[in-house]
Amino acid sequence: MNQNQTNENNQQIFSADDLTDNNPVTIPVIEERLSIGKEKIETGKVVFTKKVHSEPVTVDIPIVEDEVDVERISINRFVESTPEAIRQEGDKTIISVLKEVLVVEKKLVLVEELHITKRQKNTTEHKEETLKKEEIIVNRLNPDQSSNQ
Repeated sequence: MNQNQTNENNQQIFSADDLTDNNPVTIPVIEERLSIGKEKIETGKVVFTKKVHSEPVTVDIPIVEDEVDVERISINRFVESTPEAIRQEGDKTIISVLKEVLVVEKKLVLVEELHITKRQKNTTEHKEETLKKEEIIVNRLNPDQSSNQ
């Protein structure tokens, strides 16, 4: 095989003897390379607007009140034994009030009873309150509008 020669531009020169089936020669030709990049392009903008709506609301609130009537019933009689201190008759609570008096013999005098009646009174109260509701509005701007903003 012949020695390859190089000319003044540093290029290799091949002879026909160099090109055989057993001795292939590779010759560089042209190689392309790909360069990839990105570029940002504004296509539009979006504007968000928030609105708050107020709405008055009337609410019915049930209210329960307990009222008590106290009735004093005078009895003023002697009793042989001590009655129950507190007893219940229907919706009445009865409390016996006793006192000791000095006599030749000691006896209990039932002075009075307290009759207590309990009633429930149901009423409704009206109250006004303000409720708020938020809303978002989205407006898309065209590219030519966004450059003016």
